Amino acid sequence: MRRFPPDRIVCLTEETVETLYLLGEDHRIVGVSGYAVRPPRVRREKPRVSAFTSADIPKILGLEPDLVLTFSDLQAGIVADLIRSGVAVHAFNHRDVAGILAMIRLLGSLVGVPGKAEALARGYEDRLAAIRAATAGRPRPRVYFEEWDEPLISGIGWVSELVEVAGGDDVFSALRAGQAARDRIVASDQVVAARPELILASWCGKKVVPERIALRPGWAEIPAVRSGHIVEVKSPLILQPGPAALTDGLDAIRSAIDASRLATRE
Repeated sequence: MRRFPPDRIVCLTEETVETLYLLGEDHRIVGVSGYAVRPPRVRREKPRVSAFTSADIPKILGLEPDLVLTFSDLQAGIVADLIRSGVAVHAFNHRDVAGILAMIRLLGSLVGVPGKAEALARGYEDRLAAIRAATAGRPRPRVYFEEWDEPLISGIGWVSELVEVAGGDDVFSALRAGQAARDRIVASDQVVAARPELILASWCGKKVVPERIALRPGWAEIPAVRSGHIVEVKSPLILQPGPAALTDGLDAIRSAIDASRLATRE
């Protein structure tokens, strides 16, 4: 890294973009992922230089970044190309709520505003604690979170944790530590046997079709299907491990759980 704090940052995933905006350090961003949509003005303000598993390396190099921020082993090839080109890269690899909070704090330190990052992270910690406390002692519906439909993939770590914070019980919580999607593949009959009372779905890159879920063989007897409690959570809100998941994503899950709980009482 040529400067500290870095003046020119490229973010190849959404969560670091949103965090830098929240920290008031968005002036440092010179390029973003094509998936970055939070805040909405980012699509007008910053050039797009990558998808998730692919990137325009010459375009990134042309921006002369001091630092490129990436996420997960799925971007390892991009990282290797950038390092070979002499670019400083930091790869985040968090998969749970604690990791999201650590990312915020570390990113704040990387751009020279650790105090602002600490305040932001503590605010989220307080919010999570308050929501968890508000759901204590209330009925906890059984929840199946579907991250993908072909094959069926259950929720990653932070998603599973947020289901529990919001007042539900993830029926596949035992799988949430699986970092790779293949570690969280479930069979259709496993979902049927788990008898979820609420199905949440977020298919990255494509719209969820509740009717298609309801028509799966054998799923008619699942309580969530019988009651019509199949709810899409938009992927930008929940499938990026950053502020969006801790705020709007969590609120969307909580709203669906509350509606499911209310319908069960009725």
